[in-house]
Amino acid sequence: MKKFLKIAAIVVVILAAGLYGFRRYTKTHSPEATVDFVAGDLAIRVKYCQPAKKGREIFGPGKLVPYKQVWRTGANEATQISFSRDIKWGETIVKAGTYTLFTTPDEGQWSAMLNRVTEQWGAYSYDAAKNAATTTARVESQPESTEQLTLSLVPAGNGADLLIVWDKTRVTVPIRR
Repeated sequence: MKKFLKIAAIVVVILAAGLYGFRRYTKTHSPEATVDFVAGDLAIRVKYCQPAKKGREIFGPGKLVPYKQVWRTGANEATQISFSRDIKWGETIVKAGTYTLFTTPDEGQWSAMLNRVTEQWGAYSYDAAKNAATTTARVESQPESTEQLTLSLVPAGNGADLLIVWDKTRVTVPIRR
């Protein structure tokens, strides 16, 4: 029994080291980024990883990020977004806290979902039943291509707009008090 426990412990250590090395390796290609926004009692933080275009076609059928499929809105772990107070996501009031941000890109508009399950890798275990809120987001083309996925928060109305910019696509998701 002791021999089995020693072997099991060694296997766990090797797997943990491998996973740590894999995650560290992937982040050299898609580095972590954090975006903060503060206005009065509203603080928003977005944590995500930034993949690069690298000459690839990004959005559309058969592309890196296909239309009508749930996307983690970044690379590696699913993007996390935190709110210091209750906010309005579309028509839904969302409680203060941390959520994962998923999107479903499409040609004319995107769906943007806040999911209650944090600490997800990719969108592999995404469960729509665990969404706190879903809204539609406006999509615009931009003339210049952006090499690296960039999320930003800009003041708008009674809150902020979350901007998702990559390649020649710019998506605006309103976040209101």
